[in-house]
Amino acid sequence: MITQKITPHLWFDDNAEDAVAFYVSLFDNSRIINVTRYGDTGPGPKGKVMAIGFELAGQPFAAINGGPHFQFTGAVSFFIHCESQAEIDHFWDRLMPGGQPHQCGWITDRFGLTWQVNYTDLPRMLQDPDPERATRVMQTMMQMEKIDIAKLNAAYEGR
Repeated sequence: MITQKITPHLWFDDNAEDAVAFYVSLFDNSRIINVTRYGDTGPGPKGKVMAIGFELAGQPFAAINGGPHFQFTGAVSFFIHCESQAEIDHFWDRLMPGGQPHQCGWITDRFGLTWQVNYTDLPRMLQDPDPERATRVMQTMMQMEKIDIAKLNAAYEGR
């Protein structure tokens, strides 16, 4: 039964099964729901994963091995809301091997998918009614790849 109107659908060349297994291992409350494999009529090799339904932190997703026609870009990313530095470190350290870090907590993983591993309280800090405070936080964040909550809090407090 579909419980959500919109489900992110990820297109992989031929490694959807590996990617989904990796993503499911990252988040609590995650699981593979169903797997559809190619049969005798193809278009992929018989037995190879065609599509996978899965959940990450309770959020439904789908993936397909669709071939090399489309590639991921940073124009679409997934924001991971982290409550603590330990949580940021956990996701960053797991996504980083084979990946590429970017400014402001963004990281492209080894499968080409871009994530924002970020502090849940950051939007509030950046939208603070005190423009000097918000500017300090923005300037500090712009110097980071992996988010450092202590540095953001220090900038926010003017230290």
